[in-house]
Amino acid sequence: MFEWLQYDFMWVALWAVLLVVPLMALLGTLVVNNRMSFFSDALGHSALTGVAIGVIAGVSDYRWILVLFGVAFALLMNRIRRSRLSSTDTVIGVFSSVGVALGLALLSARGNLANYQSLLVGDILSITRGELWILAAALAVTALLWAVCFNGFFTVSVSPALARSKGRPVWLYDNLFVVLVAVVVMLAIRWVGLLLINAMLILPAAASRNVARSMRSYHLLSVVFGLFAGVLGLALSYYNGIATGPAIILVLAAVFFGTFILRKK
Repeated sequence: MFEWLQYDFMWVALWAVLLVVPLMALLGTLVVNNRMSFFSDALGHSALTGVAIGVIAGVSDYRWILVLFGVAFALLMNRIRRSRLSSTDTVIGVFSSVGVALGLALLSARGNLANYQSLLVGDILSITRGELWILAAALAVTALLWAVCFNGFFTVSVSPALARSKGRPVWLYDNLFVVLVAVVVMLAIRWVGLLLINAMLILPAAASRNVARSMRSYHLLSVVFGLFAGVLGLALSYYNGIATGPAIILVLAAVFFGTFILRKK
């Protein structure tokens, strides 16, 4: 059963799963609460443009260009979304379409498009030991912000008017949350894939919401479901010769439908 753990690269991938999944599961709880699933999806799609900018700039390690672009993209999209000049789904749809089309146009113009097709589904098996430290730092920062700012994040998600009445800086909490989502999405995009990153955020939280009875259990079950699916999906990908990201997402989908049936009962 544990034959797959005899390889060093599988151990590294396992550690990556243990770091990435709790990160996604924590953020996903408020993404689901705020009904921002399309927002995070648009962020993932915009990664192609961030990569293209890094390639045009001649940067060998485009990760930090990708993060900076993701933060700027998220803040701009959030500003327009909050302006109420157009419906939220329309704004996000426009940004998502532009992010994909511009990235494809820039990469294809330079003849580099085929070199970056792996970004579509990602490859968690390609992660290095050095990159694990980046994920560990991202998880530590996210956990710290969650401990310090969660009440503010949650109050703003429930009612901005209520948050203002309690003296919460709504603008700060709102933008801090979207920046946090943008940084995590852009850091993980190479290993999860831009087609799957949104599912990794949404499915653990959505499954947890089906059966959780309190905010504490909502967060705990989201992390537990994510870790279960991550480890099982990694093992299934080894034994069945399928990509790791899709395997994890399929296990998460099975968990979601299982908890949905329990919710109905």
